[in-house]
Amino acid sequence: MKCKLHSSLLAVSGLLLAAFPAFAHHSPAAEFQFHNTVTLKGTITRVDWINPHAYVHMDVKDDNGKVTAWNLETLPTGWLHRAGLTKEALQGADGVGQVVTVDVFPAKDGTKSLAWIQKITYPDGHFFILWNAADDPNSNAK
Repeated sequence: MKCKLHSSLLAVSGLLLAAFPAFAHHSPAAEFQFHNTVTLKGTITRVDWINPHAYVHMDVKDDNGKVTAWNLETLPTGWLHRAGLTKEALQGADGVGQVVTVDVFPAKDGTKSLAWIQKITYPDGHFFILWNAADDPNSNAK
């Protein structure tokens, strides 16, 4: 009897421990302003094709010619790949920076160059919608 109880407690503990990373993951709505969209046009300088979220680094030039390096967070690589977006498509075929326009949600903490990608548009007009805030149950977007 004691052996069965001990084995059951060990099994339950193992299941809870295995599920712990799921509790740690959060909605991007906790970090980004989904009620505020900013449009940026610039050159992708680097892509970090990593999980749990890929990052796109982009140089954006303002009207005065000042360049700001933006760090843009997005979906996991598997989701991007299934949507047809690859690291190569982001970087450009020859590895040189791709010029794109992105609609982003800026960081809630006021970090000026951190945002979540909503939509990415290429010069030829094709685009990928990577996030619809209305689909996130934790978002306040309408």
